[in-house]
Order: sequence, then C-alpha cells, then structure tokens
Amino acid sequence: MSASDSVPRVGVWLIGARGSVATTVVAGCAAMTAGLHPPTGLITETPPFVESGLPTLSSLVFGGHDTLDCPLPKRAEALAAGGVLPHGLPTAVSAELAAAEREILPGGPLPGDTRTEDELITAFAADIRSFVRRCRLTRAVVVNVASTEPAPTGAALPPSSLYAAAALRAGCAYVNFTPSTGLHHPALAEPAHSSGLPYAGRDGKTGQTLLRSVLGPMFTQRALTVRAWSGTNLLGGGDGASLADPAAAAAKNAGKERVLADTLATTPEGEVHIDDVPALGDWKTAWDHIAFDGFLGTRMILQTTWQGCDSSLAAPLVLDLARLAARAHERGLSGPLGELGFYFKDPVGQGPAGLGEQYAELVRFAERLRAEPADGGACSHADGRPGEERR
Repeated sequence: MSASDSVPRVGVWLIGARGSVATTVVAGCAAMTAGLHPPTGLITETPPFVESGLPTLSSLVFGGHDTLDCPLPKRAEALAAGGVLPHGLPTAVSAELAAAEREILPGGPLPGDTRTEDELITAFAADIRSFVRRCRLTRAVVVNVASTEPAPTGAALPPSSLYAAAALRAGCAYVNFTPSTGLHHPALAEPAHSSGLPYAGRDGKTGQTLLRSVLGPMFTQRALTVRAWSGTNLLGGGDGASLADPAAAAAKNAGKERVLADTLATTPEGEVHIDDVPALGDWKTAWDHIAFDGFLGTRMILQTTWQGCDSSLAAPLVLDLARLAARAHERGLSGPLGELGFYFKDPVGQGPAGLGEQYAELVRFAERLRAEPADGGACSHADGRPGEERR
C-alpha cells in the first residue's frame, strides 16, 4: 500500500454534478490542493477549524448524479470563458476534472422512466455504495446542488427527496444546498430520524440573504422600525431558467422571507422578485430597498446592491459543508445539524437567525468536533449500513 493509499479518503457525491456549482467545487478543490490558489472563502481553512479533525481537501473524491450529459471538463471551459473560473484553470486541473467526470452517473427520473419510487431510490443508493467501494472511501457525503424544483403538491416524492432517501439508504450524511424539498418531505421524517445519520440544509446563503442576515439584526439591535423591505434578483444560467417557474421561485423566496421574519420578529411589507436574464449567465445582481423609521418617526431609506457570481460564492460553502458533515458522521453525530445554520437561508434544527450568532454557533460546533478523538466514531460499512452511533 502506498502512502497515498493509507490516507483516509472521503467521497463527495454531488446531485447536479455537471452544473456550474459542482464544476466550480471540483475545479476549486483541485486548484487549492495543487497550491494554485489560496482558500479564499473557505471558512474551514480558518484558525477555529484547523484542529477539528476535518478531512483534508486533498482527501476528497468527487462523483455524483446528473441528468445532463455535458462533460465536466467542457463545462469548466465554458465557465472559464464566462469569467467564473480563472483563465487556464480547466487545463491545469484537467486530470481532476476527468477523474470526477468518470464518477458521474445518470440521474432521474427522466421522461418515460417507469421505475417506482423505491426502485429509483434503490438504484441511486446502489450507485453511491458502489462509489464508496470502488474508490476505497471511508465514508461519503451526499450534497444536493441541483437546480431548484417546485414544491411538491401531492404525496409523490420529488427528485430531490428521492436522492435524499438514497443518501440515507446508502448510509451517508446529507446536505441540501438548494431550496428543494429533500429530506423535508413528510414521508422521510421517520427514515431520517431512525437512520442515525447527520444532515444539514437547506438553501445555501450566498448573497442577498447573507446580507439580510446581517442587516436584519442591525435594525433590531438599534431599535429601528423596518416598515418595508423589497428586493429584486436578476440572474441567468441554469438557476435563472429554473427560477423562471413561479413555483420554483416561491420555494426560493420562502427562505429569504424567513430570515427577515426571524431577525426582525415581524414580516415587513415587500416582496422579492426574481427575473431570468439569460445574458447574465452565472452572474447575479440583487437589489434591496429598505424603508425604516428612526428617532421621532423620521423616515429613512437604505438601498443595497449585491453583484456576484453564484457559483464562486457557493463552491467554498459546499466544500465547508461536505467536510463538516463528514466529520460529524465520523464523530457519530446524528439528526439535524442546526449548528450549520450559518450556511443556510432555511436551516434545519434549532438556532439563531442573525449571522453573528450563527457564526458563534459554528465555532462552538468546531470545538465539539475536536473534543474527542476520531476513532470509534460512526462509519458507513461497504454495504451502506451505518456504524455504531456514539451518544
């Protein structure tokens, strides 16, 4: 056995593995591992987390499901042409992109697929277990970074929930970085509870809502009354196309509204509008218009503009979450990881809504992860059965 074979390796199974976020995750991890770029935006590479026993970036192995057929190296080239990835990076990390591409399998259900929900879940879980065995991984984390789906209207499991159920069946920790239903479906409440697995989500907080989670507490702590809070998002790419569906946009906006309700203790007037502008590609502009009352009822306005690239904002958070969830699984933690609310618009479990308080919770979680040695923690067996859970 070589020295590299002796280093425990952790799988990151991406749902939506050929999308912009997933491609940026794989290329970015390879670039940082090779020393081509610093870990900017990666919270798990900052001092509070360096002794938490997290898997190293070099130990991460990528694979996933997708219904698209554009190869990962070609997708990376398109992102570089659009300015999302640095010029020349796809060539510099071509081997890593090709290796991840070989581990991407067809997702579903596709039109005409006659398999039952259980058959789909079984097939997806088998794909994940095969990935763990084939790559000789100690464990894997399933992360949903697929396009937003509309909220379900009936008892049927939407695709995001099929994948979430497959993660449980494969014995993997699960992270839902999207607003889609995932483990939030009522039919998955009992399996999630009885699985003994950790999970986190949902809807990554990357831009407009990140700012809201800072500004909301500011108004509350300064005893300023917010009368109205309106917002507009202009974005393109796959996310823009999916959010052109009003049902999908409603699922996305629910998390944005929750942050305001939680931090202001009331719901101000105003809505968030999402407009699909294909010409923008992976770039997004978000405006907020906040009307508030100051001393003696003086009416004032705060306006903010956020312009950024969603894929670049999301990728380091996905890597953080994969590493934290993997370590939580190793430590034998189970159930909703509310301490990871710092990363989400609509976090599972209990926790504060303000970003500062959420960060303090995250740092305490890092201390908890390093409080005990890693040996003896839960670890998925090769057949996907979870190991013993330490209470």
